[in-house]
Amino acid sequence: MPPEIVIPMNSKENTEPRPQNSRWLQSFLAEMKAVDSLTDALKAISVSTELIDEELKPHLDILLTALQEKRKGAPEEIAASGILPSLAQTLSKKSLLTSQVTLVVAELAREATVRERCIEAGLVTALLPLLKSSDQELLLHTGRAIGRICFDNMVQQDYLVQNGVIPRLVAIMQDYPENDPLVNVCLLALCNLAEMESAREALAEVGVAEALTCQLHRAADAERRHIVLEVLGSLGESDMLKLQFVESGVPQALSEMIRGMHGGADSHDLCSIKIASNLIVSLLLGDESMQKCFGEGKGPVYRDVLSWLQSSNMQLQQAGALAIANFARNDSNCVKMLDLGVVHHILDLLERHVDQGDVSVQHAALSALRNLAIPATNKVRMLEDAVVERIRALLRSDMPPVQFKLLGTLRMMVDGQEEAATLLGKDEGLLARVIQWCEAREHAGVRGEANRLLAAFIRHSRALDVIHAVTKADGIRHLISMATSEHVIMQNEALIALAIASAIDIETMEGPFQDAGLVPTLQKMLDDPVGAVEVKFSTIGLICSLTNSSLLKEEMESLNLKESLSKLSNHTSSKLATQADTVLAVLSEAS
Repeated sequence: MPPEIVIPMNSKENTEPRPQNSRWLQSFLAEMKAVDSLTDALKAISVSTELIDEELKPHLDILLTALQEKRKGAPEEIAASGILPSLAQTLSKKSLLTSQVTLVVAELAREATVRERCIEAGLVTALLPLLKSSDQELLLHTGRAIGRICFDNMVQQDYLVQNGVIPRLVAIMQDYPENDPLVNVCLLALCNLAEMESAREALAEVGVAEALTCQLHRAADAERRHIVLEVLGSLGESDMLKLQFVESGVPQALSEMIRGMHGGADSHDLCSIKIASNLIVSLLLGDESMQKCFGEGKGPVYRDVLSWLQSSNMQLQQAGALAIANFARNDSNCVKMLDLGVVHHILDLLERHVDQGDVSVQHAALSALRNLAIPATNKVRMLEDAVVERIRALLRSDMPPVQFKLLGTLRMMVDGQEEAATLLGKDEGLLARVIQWCEAREHAGVRGEANRLLAAFIRHSRALDVIHAVTKADGIRHLISMATSEHVIMQNEALIALAIASAIDIETMEGPFQDAGLVPTLQKMLDDPVGAVEVKFSTIGLICSLTNSSLLKEEMESLNLKESLSKLSNHTSSKLATQADTVLAVLSEAS
């Protein structure tokens, strides 16, 4: 036998319980007692519907404690016990325990897995009427309960809207604007509902703008600011609400908020500035709301936007430029802003960013400049004010998005402006850069805009010097390539530019045309079975102009271009057929 192990009975180590084991045991016993208490409470509530308030309250206290202590499995056990319909019934009648039951439901609905059972038990239906209460604590619990149960549930959210939850939420915010927890619940609810079109329609009828503007002024911390801004951002997508927001002073409130935080380095404030400035830009997308903010160039929002262009905050610079672009959506505003000197503010901003600056700021500034250049009177004045020279200085940018916008702005500047087109079209440095961008294979947008600008120089100047300069810069081959673009508008622009060049100086152009394979290209375009009628018409017009060159006529004969034209003589478009017959007659006379 192995020796017996003897443990001294008087050993201190063995006569006293281990502290760690003791704590664990006490915790286990307490937990078991709590489980038993919860089970007993659920049983007591479920077995009888006749419990009076005094008898029901201790059981509800036990449920509430279990939920607030986040006892594991408590929400599921409560939901599975079958008491939820009883809670809904209790809420449906006036009771001293209504607030406590609502709080229990609100705590229960924190757990996503039990929300569907809450809906099935009729708790949402029972809770809705409580939003008409004047008891602020009850309103708080009710709002939280409904919000949690219906979170991310489109069916229930639609039910809420159809049953008048929107007017109640707005009324609560208007009645108790200084009850921050209660207002927060309403804001969160509106935030969840704001994406629904039916909710937006309901909000447009109840003056939500005033309530939100009030809260915007009261928002003292970043969390409240962000909730209000998020609601405004979602609702601001509606044109009807855009106008309401402007009439209620939302843009001014946003501007004031930005002014108060501008210059600081706090990350929350910078985030608020970004959201608020973007929201102002969004509100300007509505025509009426934009015009009200502009105020003939005297509106406080417009003045604030101008100051953003000179800010050191790049988010405000970008938002300021985008806002100017939105203000410049009609000729009257564009002319007024030019009078107020906004163009030079935009150019100052561009020059600050042209080398190593922010692409998004440059992109926004060029969008504004392009819009401002649309009215014919502005083009003339911008040319006189040496704006074109300042824009030309930006050509050194090597960022494709900026290049794209810059080319579009220059094209807008020469549109219908012979003097501007002649000035720019003869500039060897500019032409060299444009030709370089015509070959930008990695960026189709830049390539397309460069080709369109090249064509615009010839189309709008109709100047011999410009045609020679473009030819010398090797631009003709790019225009011929542009004529085969997949975009009809680009094809026509190229064909018209080539026709103008041939009409003005066919002797100079015939060599480059032949070298670049113009006639074979035109024949393919005539033979294209899916080619657009207007493109074929422009093609025939160019061919007619080319017949003034004996060299090019010989090439047409050798390619049997007459056959291609003959096929179009019976085209369903009488205009195109007549044009084809005319050119056929010219070619036949020559032969």
